Amino acid sequence: MANQIEDLIRSLPDYPKKGIIFRDITTLLQSPSGFRQAVDELVQPFAGSGINCVAGIEARGFILGGAVAHQLSVGFVAIRKKGKLPWETISVEYQLEYGSDEVEIHTDSFEAGQKVLIIDDLIATGGTACAAVQLVRQAGAQVVGASFVIDLPDLGGREKLAAMDVPVRTLISFEGE
Repeated sequence: MANQIEDLIRSLPDYPKKGIIFRDITTLLQSPSGFRQAVDELVQPFAGSGINCVAGIEARGFILGGAVAHQLSVGFVAIRKKGKLPWETISVEYQLEYGSDEVEIHTDSFEAGQKVLIIDDLIATGGTACAAVQLVRQAGAQVVGASFVIDLPDLGGREKLAAMDVPVRTLISFEGE
């Protein structure tokens, strides 16, 4: 099954800069059967864990997370880059290779104790995903897991989430950056 998903990922060498291979999921999203399979597999290990809400990380996590939330019949929360939300927010800053960034949610995004599944298309260094976990926890909710279509294991993001006691589901792995 993973081969079908992997076959639907477009790999673009030297994008956005030389030495990087960009993993483009738009071709996966264009395939009805591939998109359905990806959503099913992102949810599968967390079925029965009482998920009350799905949180998707900007931007492709919105597409995947919305579909997962629909499948689970639960709500969806958008984890946005700083400055994109119109109401009162809470935020978490995280480090990038050069500098820092922030993600935020509305202060009323979660109820205390809600069980949240975090979704994004790819985990690389884990910076954004770890910040998302911190943000959900800061809001008083519980992270039951994090699911990603793609893992870049050489960059160590999965291990960072595991160190935060977050179960991780990835559908395919690509070596390198």
